[in-house]
Amino acid sequence: MRPNVRTTPGKELKFEAEEGDALFVRSAARAMQVLAAFHGVNKALSLSEIAKLSGLDRSATQRIVHTLAKLDYIRRSSDDRGYLPGLRLLDHTLDVLRLDPLVQKATPVLLELRRSLRERIDLSLFDDTRMIYAFRIQSKRETFYATLVGHSVPAFATAGGRAALSLMTDEEVREVLGRSELIEYTAATRTDPEEILEQVRIARTNGYAVIVDEYLRGEVAIGVGISRDGRPIGAIHVAGSLSEWSQDEFERQAAPVAMEAARDIMASL
Repeated sequence: MRPNVRTTPGKELKFEAEEGDALFVRSAARAMQVLAAFHGVNKALSLSEIAKLSGLDRSATQRIVHTLAKLDYIRRSSDDRGYLPGLRLLDHTLDVLRLDPLVQKATPVLLELRRSLRERIDLSLFDDTRMIYAFRIQSKRETFYATLVGHSVPAFATAGGRAALSLMTDEEVREVLGRSELIEYTAATRTDPEEILEQVRIARTNGYAVIVDEYLRGEVAIGVGISRDGRPIGAIHVAGSLSEWSQDEFERQAAPVAMEAARDIMASL
């Protein structure tokens, strides 16, 4: 059975093997705990900080960090005061993206969508309570983080996330929301599970979700879910600025072409 993995940034990270799983390699899991300590941080980490975030004792952490550093999966920071993820990890990121069928099929479709709309276009992968960006084409307003693949956003508060959730049953959506940390990202963020579920139902009816000011202030976003064998696997996000678009006009312009792009992608999978 799959081990229970919790990797919430800023909290101790736990990898728990199912009882009686003879194939589960705990030493490999501990190495992953060390690497996962860097999730969500904004600076190099000391050995003590890695130990605290990974939930391991200092001795075990020191041995694992040393091993990973020898293999270039961890490196010293430029000021030699801490550790950062190593460049070797980017090889594995490339493997994930180049071998993922959804990313392969979606890329040419999304490039055409960007030429049509000239706004930010993203492809995200569905991962239970969050969406992980796998492909991003920025617009003229973008920030550093908005350009990075691998960045994750909460499913409950984003257009792509709600679009993906709309491909599930109400009971499944409630279960996901029950595992989610329902944070107010802006004053407009919906955090009541029943309100969010109602928005998911609207997305299910319309074929797309729309978010205004809920995750990023000043942004309107359309999300269209992508499914395979009846299950959500990702979503297209199209985002614009409220200084340039009204919600109604953005929906009229972006929703039809985003839904057509999603249909094209699903047909090619």
